[in-house]
Amino acid sequence: MSGLPYISPIYASIVVVGLPLLAFLLQAIRGKKSTSGLFALVSIALSTLISGLFVLPQVWQEAPVTATVHWFTIGDSVFTLGILLNNLSALMQFIVCIIALPVHIYSKAYMKGDPGIHRYWMYLSLFCFAMLGLTVSKNLFMMYVFWELVGIASYLLIGFWFTKEAAVAANKKAFIVNRIGDIGFLIGIAILFSLFSTLDLVDLFGNEGVFAAGLYKDTGLITLAGICFFLGAMAKSAQFPLHVWLPDAMEGPTSVSSLIHAATMVAAGVFLMASIFPLFNANVLLLMAIVGTITALSAAYFALCQYDIKKVLAFSTISQLGYMIAAVGIGVWDAAMFHLATHAFFKCLLFLCAGAVIHEMVHHKEHTKLDFDPQDLRHMGGLRQYMPKTFVLMSIASLALAGFPLTSGYLSKDAIIIAAFEWAAQHGPGYIVIPIILVIVSILTAFYIGRLIFKAFFGPIRIPQIDQQAPHIREAPQTMLVPMIFLGLGSLFFAFSLNPLSYHQAEILTGFSVRYAFEEIHSLHLVIPIVLTVGALCSWILAWKWYVKGKYPLQANSLWITRGGEQFGLDELYKKTFVNGTLALGRASQWCDKHVLDGLIVHGTAHVVKSLSRAIYWVDKHIVDGLVNTVADTTYYIGHLLRWVQNGRIQNYFGFAFTIILIGIVYLIFR
Repeated sequence: MSGLPYISPIYASIVVVGLPLLAFLLQAIRGKKSTSGLFALVSIALSTLISGLFVLPQVWQEAPVTATVHWFTIGDSVFTLGILLNNLSALMQFIVCIIALPVHIYSKAYMKGDPGIHRYWMYLSLFCFAMLGLTVSKNLFMMYVFWELVGIASYLLIGFWFTKEAAVAANKKAFIVNRIGDIGFLIGIAILFSLFSTLDLVDLFGNEGVFAAGLYKDTGLITLAGICFFLGAMAKSAQFPLHVWLPDAMEGPTSVSSLIHAATMVAAGVFLMASIFPLFNANVLLLMAIVGTITALSAAYFALCQYDIKKVLAFSTISQLGYMIAAVGIGVWDAAMFHLATHAFFKCLLFLCAGAVIHEMVHHKEHTKLDFDPQDLRHMGGLRQYMPKTFVLMSIASLALAGFPLTSGYLSKDAIIIAAFEWAAQHGPGYIVIPIILVIVSILTAFYIGRLIFKAFFGPIRIPQIDQQAPHIREAPQTMLVPMIFLGLGSLFFAFSLNPLSYHQAEILTGFSVRYAFEEIHSLHLVIPIVLTVGALCSWILAWKWYVKGKYPLQANSLWITRGGEQFGLDELYKKTFVNGTLALGRASQWCDKHVLDGLIVHGTAHVVKSLSRAIYWVDKHIVDGLVNTVADTTYYIGHLLRWVQNGRIQNYFGFAFTIILIGIVYLIFR
């Protein structure tokens, strides 16, 4: 850093966030002409460079840096825009950049020739802007704005191939489920603002903030606020039972899956929980630990039953997010962030390798004109001889996911599970269930990722071919391999710690320096890694026998596997209860509107009013107007008679007088 000019980390961070926004605007203006992705690629490359050189090094393990400007005022309440740079936000910003950059480079080859490529680059830049803005937001309302913008960008990217019905259904599902969590986020914001009249993260959760100073009562409202914020994280980070949108979100391009659904967007919930950690009391933390553990276990089981290569990885992501949420729940949010960082590298690599495999399977399908699913593991096998580099890189990422020594996943997973046992030891025997389940999940993880590797790259070739000719599959192009190699290096231990067997020296953990509320148990630091490693090895040996040697003892269509592949009907349950229930409510509302509101009330009232109007019209015409017209006609005729008499003719006057006299005589005669 000594040879670099000093740039304020605040200004540098503004540039980091602003560059993708500028790229988005330029691409939006150019429209279909912007197909090269140059603006998007240059912007994220510069953001990564600036974040890595001028933001993270100047903020890491230093006092937090903030900047605030007035936004608007409502009554006595002032709302601000601001940037908060501390260890957590600077790390998260850099993770987003360092993962987004290889995805952009990879996309150059993966998305080549797509007719909607101009939209792809535009949406990708919008997503990066939203995610980077979220990481450095100084107050909860500003964070909520970017939180929603991330949701919009992910909606656009998931439904990128909008001509596919499945993609349209997937992005609607993701949008609706995330709105459930966002309502919780918004209610949590409202509760905190009503209690403390501020949403500033420093004022609330800083070292001298409200919660650090104990200037509050741990009331039911505080608990409710914590649950509401956790609800927001449950949706965004795909926690059970709000996880159902993430597997379907794989309908978007694989490069999109690698970025927003493996490394950044879904990690936003974990980042939020870490940012507001002092808010959570013991009850909310226990709820988080339970939900995270259930999510980790259920998603690992569902991953075992999938045949779509991307859905295996999708459920794997859900399971690992469960690990992170459980870590926050037991009070080790620094370990959660450590696992978030390591997971970003190896899970992004897994998706990119899967994308390379799918890319070549699609190429084979188009060349041979055969009809098969290029993402189905049952149509793969033996790919290592055609894609050896992809095989090696995917194996490294799989080892990291399984938690094998010398990988980054080994360090971060040990940090969570060992802390979970130490936490359980302090709280009592019943709590030991959580760390035991996390160990089981770790072993299941090794098994299902081993199953994926063995089914895709080992055994006989099951790819449909013409006349048993060699499949039209080759190694991924260099533009895709280079970012994959970079992520592969980031999946090894030295990217995070010089000690390959102990997580204590990891720079992320030493930087956060979180004080745990439980005592360290030294023996666990030897026993747990051995148990996890042996368990992972046994899982891979078993997977080898089952999927390579063909000694599979179970029925492929057994109830446990088929139901697990369907998440035990969870989607169907939601469809019958919420979707069909909402549609039934809509139909009932339509019937009520048509027959009750419109039919009975509106139309009935209209009929009564019309009938009353007709009656009033008849009365007015025949009685009121009739009486008036009769008086008028009588007056007219009397006047007419008098006018006939008074006409100036003397003979008429004599005749009239004679007539009157005659009438009088007759009257007198007959009286």
